[in-house]
Amino acid sequence: MAAGERAVEPLAELSHYVVARPIYSEAGFQDENERRPPLPPTLRERAQAACRCSRKRAFQITKSFLPILGWLPNYRVKEWLISDIISGVSTGLVATLQGLAYALLVAVPVGYGLYSAFFPILTYFFLGTSRHISVGPFPVVSLMVGSVVLSMAPDDNFLIDSSNATGTNVTETLIDTESRDAQRVLIASTLTFLVGILQVIFGVLQIGFIVRYLADPLVGGFTTAAAFQVLVSQLKIVLNVSTKNYNGVLSIIYTLIETFEKIGTTNIADLIAGLLTIVICVVVKEINDRFKHKIPIPIPIEVIVTIVATGISYAADFEKKYNAGIVKSIPSGFLPPEPPDVSLFSQMIAASFSISIVAYAIAVSVGKVYATKYDYAIDGNQEFIAFGISNIFSGAFSCFVATTALSRTAVQESTGGKSQVAGIISAGIVLIAIVALGKLLEPLQKSVLAAVVIANLKGMFMQVFDVPRLWRQNKVDAAIWVFTCVASIILGLDLGLLAGLLFGLLTVVLRVIEPEGVKILRFSSPIFYANIDGLKSSLKSTVGFDAVKVYNKRLKALRKIQKLIKKGKLKATKNGIISEPGVNNEAFETDEEPEDNQDLQVPTKEVEIQVDWNSELPVKVNIPKVPIHSLILDFGAVTFLDIVAVRSIKTIIREFERIDVRVYFASYQDNLISQLERSAFFDDTVRRDTFFLTVHDAVLYIRNQMTYSENQDPIFEKISLMQESKEPIEFTETSQPDDELDVQEEVCNLELNVSITYTILLALSLCL
Repeated sequence: MAAGERAVEPLAELSHYVVARPIYSEAGFQDENERRPPLPPTLRERAQAACRCSRKRAFQITKSFLPILGWLPNYRVKEWLISDIISGVSTGLVATLQGLAYALLVAVPVGYGLYSAFFPILTYFFLGTSRHISVGPFPVVSLMVGSVVLSMAPDDNFLIDSSNATGTNVTETLIDTESRDAQRVLIASTLTFLVGILQVIFGVLQIGFIVRYLADPLVGGFTTAAAFQVLVSQLKIVLNVSTKNYNGVLSIIYTLIETFEKIGTTNIADLIAGLLTIVICVVVKEINDRFKHKIPIPIPIEVIVTIVATGISYAADFEKKYNAGIVKSIPSGFLPPEPPDVSLFSQMIAASFSISIVAYAIAVSVGKVYATKYDYAIDGNQEFIAFGISNIFSGAFSCFVATTALSRTAVQESTGGKSQVAGIISAGIVLIAIVALGKLLEPLQKSVLAAVVIANLKGMFMQVFDVPRLWRQNKVDAAIWVFTCVASIILGLDLGLLAGLLFGLLTVVLRVIEPEGVKILRFSSPIFYANIDGLKSSLKSTVGFDAVKVYNKRLKALRKIQKLIKKGKLKATKNGIISEPGVNNEAFETDEEPEDNQDLQVPTKEVEIQVDWNSELPVKVNIPKVPIHSLILDFGAVTFLDIVAVRSIKTIIREFERIDVRVYFASYQDNLISQLERSAFFDDTVRRDTFFLTVHDAVLYIRNQMTYSENQDPIFEKISLMQESKEPIEFTETSQPDDELDVQEEVCNLELNVSITYTILLALSLCL
């Protein structure tokens, strides 16, 4: 190209492409592309494939359950070991302090936080697929566990009279802290055990996909609300103000109100220590973030602050001089394993379900970030199993639920961690703290630990600035974020998460654009006997009417119209139904009016009646409006139909066909057609040409049909009758308990009532 010559712009026709193809129904697609199903394997071949076990296959199965067998033999000792040691020591120091701090959120003695930072790592080292996450407590999950603990073991359950304890006559209520703490530890460990069982079940059932329903806006709003809940729960510890333990709806509001009512009792020493810790930690963390490319190892500010605060508290004797709240007692060594209290399972099953999902979602989300960065894969189902077994194992040693903490994982990765060897080394550092260093931390003020927790919430609070960006990009996503956040603050974390999830699913439904007169219903699971009623309910709520009720009401109206025509009170013309001149329109008569069998002397010629069912009728029958002419069932996620579902869907089709609503199927899977063929689903009424490859194909077909028949209003029903007949025409009205038709009765009714025109003509022929 010559100098200064501009590049030639590509032709507009070549800058995009257009795909044109016919509208494919199932029958049309098969006619054009003959399907050749593969020959199914014989029973013998299936048995051989299931029982065959080579050495390679056995190793693959074992490696899938124990991922350590995949990465440990390839571990680069010379390149990675030093980095993992440095990373493990740094992460272990942070994990020690965070374990102590997060125990406050669970409302158990702080020493149990050390156990929770140690035991889960041991099992995840063998079973986990992420090489970089640091396993242990996380503030959001710890707070969810704490809410269960406080609801099941409140202070009011452990009140004792001081006269009984001291032998004096002065009566004053005290709290039996020893019994209370023991019960709370038992509840927390039992909950951890149950969460682990659920996670293992989820992993075995291969339902790791469930995390997909936790969209980024939902997770952002939920974690921000959780950060606010954590802040409020730790505020009273920083102030050293005694309040009741509220739980449930509006608990955070009640806690704030009581905290500010008692703010006059604030312990100044604890407040100053807490504020200084927050400021120092936030500033140093900001320095670590801004100069992370220049600082080889992040400054472990939590460790430094804790050591300094412990030394100052011990030297100045803050507990005796200023009545400061200190840790007081950290047990040395390990407690013997204890079984869970199975009798408590029924009281915590609902909370354990939400906790297991949230803990898994946090761990997998963080793990995928680093897996993408370092180009390896994470098995979501194996992660469920890994965390499940870790929590079962930890629950036996008085721990609370483990997942991963963002800050610890960031420390482990930024300090050079290459594998879970760094994690096992960090567990060794926590082990040293449990065995030898626990006593040295007893003078530490609780307000310092609470301040460490608050300082680590900065990243979660910064998510608030995502809302303006979401609002500019997608207002619905911004609404999900705000709704989930507000709901989680007001209702609590468990109910708030459920409300946010339902709201998010609702917005998906509302964002579906449907053509006028068409309803699209997507059912996202196999359909079988247990959930077919749910499909029927969803169908009724989606279309806004009950097809059986509409049909029966129309029959009732037609019976009245025919009766009034015979009496000469109404006249049937091709333009509709009108009153005779000079005759009062007494159409609004009751069903109890006796029939007049005398000759009404009406014209004998055949006329055609047009009934607009969505307009006001000349009879007193309240007929539900039918605003649609087509219904599309999106079966893209339906993988299985049992015989009950097949029969029920066939009944649904016929119910809608009777009221002039066509039912179409779209996005079905290939195996679904085979199942329907085996179940004798297709006949003269239910044809293959109602099945379309995509929803778009079905919509285009419907539009073409409407354009072709635009001169014929599909809502009008043409009825031919002979006015010379003196007997009322019989219309069969169907009735069934719960407004549902039996399959066999439905077939009989449909054979007798293929269309209303056919019914009338048949009755007239019988009269003649």
